Amino acid sequence: MHHLPHPHPGTADHRSAARFLLWMARMQWPTLLGGMFFGIVWMSAQAVMPAVIGKAIDAGVAAKDTSALLTWSMVLLGIGLVQAASGIMRHRFAVTNWLIAAYRTVQLVARQTVRLGGTLPRKVSTGEVVAIGTNDLAHLGQVMDVSARFSGACVSFVLVAVILLQTSVTLGLVVLIGVPLLMLGVAPVLGPLQRRSAHQRHLMGELSNTASDIVGGLRVLRGIGGEQVFHERYVRESQTTRQAGVQVARVQSVLDALQVFLPGLFVVVVVWIGARYAAEGTISPGELVAFYGYSAFLMIPLRTATEFANKVIRARVAATRVVRVLALDPEVGEPEHPAAAPPPGAELHDRRTGLRVRTGLLTAIVSEQPDDSAELADRLGMTHAPVDDEVVLGGVPLTALPPAEVRRRIVVSDTGAVFFSGRLGDRLDVTGRGDVAGALDTASADDILKALVDGLDAIVAERGRTFSGGQRQRLVLARALAVDPEVLVLVEPTSAVDAHTEARIASRLHRHRSGRTTVVTTSSPLMLDRADVVAFLRDGLVVATGTHAELLDRDPAYRRVVTREADQPEVVSR
Repeated sequence: MHHLPHPHPGTADHRSAARFLLWMARMQWPTLLGGMFFGIVWMSAQAVMPAVIGKAIDAGVAAKDTSALLTWSMVLLGIGLVQAASGIMRHRFAVTNWLIAAYRTVQLVARQTVRLGGTLPRKVSTGEVVAIGTNDLAHLGQVMDVSARFSGACVSFVLVAVILLQTSVTLGLVVLIGVPLLMLGVAPVLGPLQRRSAHQRHLMGELSNTASDIVGGLRVLRGIGGEQVFHERYVRESQTTRQAGVQVARVQSVLDALQVFLPGLFVVVVVWIGARYAAEGTISPGELVAFYGYSAFLMIPLRTATEFANKVIRARVAATRVVRVLALDPEVGEPEHPAAAPPPGAELHDRRTGLRVRTGLLTAIVSEQPDDSAELADRLGMTHAPVDDEVVLGGVPLTALPPAEVRRRIVVSDTGAVFFSGRLGDRLDVTGRGDVAGALDTASADDILKALVDGLDAIVAERGRTFSGGQRQRLVLARALAVDPEVLVLVEPTSAVDAHTEARIASRLHRHRSGRTTVVTTSSPLMLDRADVVAFLRDGLVVATGTHAELLDRDPAYRRVVTREADQPEVVSR
């Protein structure tokens, strides 16, 4: 019994698609060899059947020898049983090889996705990753599947050629020379098929990415009336992808036709030569029947060989996409000489902007441009490149610490955070030891839980799409709170909720995180009023700090940002 998934998928050779496929084959060589062994036995049993039938005709029927006929019939029965048993085992190994390759691909891509973190969506589109899981792994599995039959086809071809050489040198040479020529006849089709398949695969990834973007922003699109525009865009892209698929199908149809025509033509030649020899008396009636049997059998290895070439092409296209993802490196790498981790409670300081995050307090960041504060939040958690030595924790640059240590101590939760599908309780408590009830209360998300029949056992749909925007935002906040890190950085955590809910969250957040360091980027007066310290960011620098009330009194620029005041023209009375 083969247990899937594997504890560890291994370290893939992603230098090229061919190297990746060879690595995949090496990783599952026992089952591949098992499938090849039974594939060889299975097809070899079919290959010798015509010879046994010919012997039975010559020694039993033509010679009217009942004993010989019975003997050869029993031999034929034995070969048939061997063929049936080996066919069952070959199929079992083929399915196993398919599943191992598919599972290993999924594991490799999933582990790489986790390793890359925030780097992935900036380097690879969502559609590319989706297409690997829905399309590419099937092609990788199929090439491992067909390998068993292809090895059997090669051995049976040699076996038939040897048998024919013993009977007729001419027929044996026709088989030995003709089959390679047939493969050369198919070769011109394989290049265009690979190019068109690669183009279609690229368009499918782009189409999946477009669909993901549309579904993810459907509520916004409906709000601004852009639904029809994106619908028309999706229709155009889907038609382009369909046309590319038709182009692939045209080449594929030519290949399929050649798979029938060329072997059929070859079989006609073999039968014609065999019939002439029988008419001349060069071969016996049994040998003539055997030639007909070989002619029918040779269709199998020939078609299997062309099928193998076809699936190798598709697998190379799929492997190219996979290695492209596997070859990516995180934007934030491991330091060459890691520094000693600072003690708990160390102060976080960004020397570039001048921001000092005081330990144990709730610090709010306000900026004239929202992107500036979001960028600062990313830098505080070292989640995006480029990274530098300007952000320090207890005097130690974050770049000098292992990324795992930074992520353990500093958690950044932004507006783009999503949920994976699965049980809600598991998605909220990612560490397995968080205070989910307290986190839900702080995020004012109790009503969401009460509305679910199964409560925490409810199943979350992909990306949490069964929840509204405000519900998702509160659940994302609850998930971050349940982690309970040393430093929690929240990017606009209440932008999608109403004022009453926001007021509750602001009050409860201050109480929930009391004594622990919390950073919030926001321009909401309700949230700013509950902050211990507010830092005003202007042109990339912290230009003022204090409480919300203090900054309102002394900084007009700050007041304009948080109250959304507009400069009014002076009215001159007459």
